[in-house]
Amino acid sequence: MAQEVSKPDEQVVLGEEIENVRVITLNRPRHLNVISSEVVSLLAKYIEKWEKDDKAELVIIKGAGRAFSAGGDLKMFYDGREPRDTCLEVVYRMYWLCYHIHTYQKTQVALVHGISMGGGASLMVPMKFSVVTEKTVFATPEASIGFHTDCGFSYMLSHLPGHLGEFIALTGARLNGKELVAIGMATHYVPSEKMPELEKRLMCLNSGDFNAVKSAIEEFSLDVKLDEESVLNKRSTIDECFSKDSVEEIIKSFETEAGKEGNAWIVRLLKSLKRASPTGLKITFRSVREGRNQTLAECLKKEFKLTMNILRTTISNDVYEGIRALTIDKDNAPKWDPPTLDQVSSEKLDIVFQPFKEELELQIPEKEECRWDGKYEHSAYAKVTEEAK
Repeated sequence: MAQEVSKPDEQVVLGEEIENVRVITLNRPRHLNVISSEVVSLLAKYIEKWEKDDKAELVIIKGAGRAFSAGGDLKMFYDGREPRDTCLEVVYRMYWLCYHIHTYQKTQVALVHGISMGGGASLMVPMKFSVVTEKTVFATPEASIGFHTDCGFSYMLSHLPGHLGEFIALTGARLNGKELVAIGMATHYVPSEKMPELEKRLMCLNSGDFNAVKSAIEEFSLDVKLDEESVLNKRSTIDECFSKDSVEEIIKSFETEAGKEGNAWIVRLLKSLKRASPTGLKITFRSVREGRNQTLAECLKKEFKLTMNILRTTISNDVYEGIRALTIDKDNAPKWDPPTLDQVSSEKLDIVFQPFKEELELQIPEKEECRWDGKYEHSAYAKVTEEAK
């Protein structure tokens, strides 16, 4: 597994046990709490331990500093591009973790202050309660760097009203706290100055009773009214454009709408679409569209395959070129290969969506009594690694 270099006294995830409450703090504030291999391992350890602990009733997750989590550690993936499958273990463990966060049997509350993007937001949206503020910023910008909408978001976005899912996934549009509550991707909106008080209230509650936790949060939450300029007020245009059957048709429709009076808001988003990786856009579009008819487990298995095929550069090197341009050289001038949408054929896409052999799929437990089975260390991948030593 690609390993993160951290100071000996620096814990990247803090886990606290206080009577019946358990608190997880993502603790890489200088790196916007991005998710590394060590973060994934510690999160998995804590959530399994606490679900099995009869005394643990309420689990709170928050981020240190000005971010909740900015998503996956892109440098980890870039540094792990050689040798092949260096990042396979952390990818497998993250998707397995995502399934257990979605199906967790204890009451969870995410306190989301600041940036919550990509895989980081997968620690927010599925929670029984996700509390956002006026400083919360959400986005899934993966397609723009040659990746895809991952960590369960092909399921979550595809189940949003209308065609908001395709819109958010393809454009990387940023949503604020009010907008997240309005579309059901967060449960409550609380002013940031009230968040410390809310956390204290939850700690004093010392209970995981769903209704009691809900009532405690509602002591601090405000009703949401969308700002006049919110992109969610453009739903009819979004649904009209993003209901099309291909990325090319979506862009053409969006261009047509951009020329109409009052649609200046489209210009910036259209520019982002046109600058994004053609391969990333097409994979993301197909994945989200398929997600409309897939279960959570099916989406996670699909996304695991897509992630590994993208990291293996099965049809394109775009993900590493995208990361290079954004975070390594920071020139913001990626050279996509292929450079245009028409060169990303259906046949190429079929290759990255092709099923793995059964034993190489993400192993998601089918029976409730076996819900903690399927870990990486018991997978075919771990056996091959062990045999190679």
